[in-house]
Amino acid sequence: MNYDHLLAALADTPLADWAKKLPEQIANGLSEKRYGDLAGWKASLAKLPAVPTKHIELCDAVRIGIAQECDENTRAHIKSVLQELIPWRKGPYFIHDIHIDTEWRSDWKWDRVLPHLAPLNDRLILDVGCGNGYHCWRMLGAGAKRVIGIDPSPRFIVQFHMIKHFAGEHHPIDVLPLGIEDLPEKLQAFDTVFSMGVFYHRRSPMDHLLELKNTLRPGGQLVLETLVIGGGLGDVLVPEGRYGMMNNVWFLPSCDTMISWLRKMGFQNPRVVDVCPTTTAEQRATEWMRFHSLPEFLHPEDPQLTVEGHPAPIRAVFVAEN
Repeated sequence: MNYDHLLAALADTPLADWAKKLPEQIANGLSEKRYGDLAGWKASLAKLPAVPTKHIELCDAVRIGIAQECDENTRAHIKSVLQELIPWRKGPYFIHDIHIDTEWRSDWKWDRVLPHLAPLNDRLILDVGCGNGYHCWRMLGAGAKRVIGIDPSPRFIVQFHMIKHFAGEHHPIDVLPLGIEDLPEKLQAFDTVFSMGVFYHRRSPMDHLLELKNTLRPGGQLVLETLVIGGGLGDVLVPEGRYGMMNNVWFLPSCDTMISWLRKMGFQNPRVVDVCPTTTAEQRATEWMRFHSLPEFLHPEDPQLTVEGHPAPIRAVFVAEN
């Protein structure tokens, strides 16, 4: 898991000071003393064979390699190694015709988001809570100059490097083992910042919005996707216990409330560009994610409710400028 390309690229940019601190941050985020399973995941990464890859598609799908570029035995070996990192949450990926059928159809979310973005051509992009980096690849496919994802889960970091192993280290895309709280204050460097599926996991919504704002350059664009509820200005659900069997869900605002919060934190022209119920076709268990998923999180007698009796998940996309 090599970050030399990233460190070299940042050396003569406004992120140069941060780049000096990154080796220590990366080492801490990938410490085998902190994460006991990490050594095994890294060993899996090392078992992936070197297969020349000429066919790479990042615009309509993340499709890296085709069947003709490796033999059947090699493909079977690749699949078995990739499955050592189960669960795979975000995707799908196609690696030499191996379909990594992830829990989430993250491509559906991307298709909903993409039409509402400022063009990504030549932009420096930050993806907060990016998981294994699926949307980062799609951002690169949309023309981004460089994409930096951050996620504190080392399993997702190794999954990302498994994909990059086949795509090639030269691509200007990296996923760092960091949370947004690990970024220097007031970076003000990124042209576009994404926070998708993160907001409701933060204990302080205003602090998270401020963290996001501080990463953006003046005039940069924020893209925020989160769970919401129906209702008007001021309505917000703060579940006392779990929400959809998740115990780390804090604030689910209405769309009007979220727009008000964005405006209060100084964002310009905040607007909601998409509202979509989450279905069991978009989030479900698969061969690559064999645990409970959305079908088990919904009320067995009323799919309009979670098992706890809260409104079933609805996700909205908000866009604003700094």
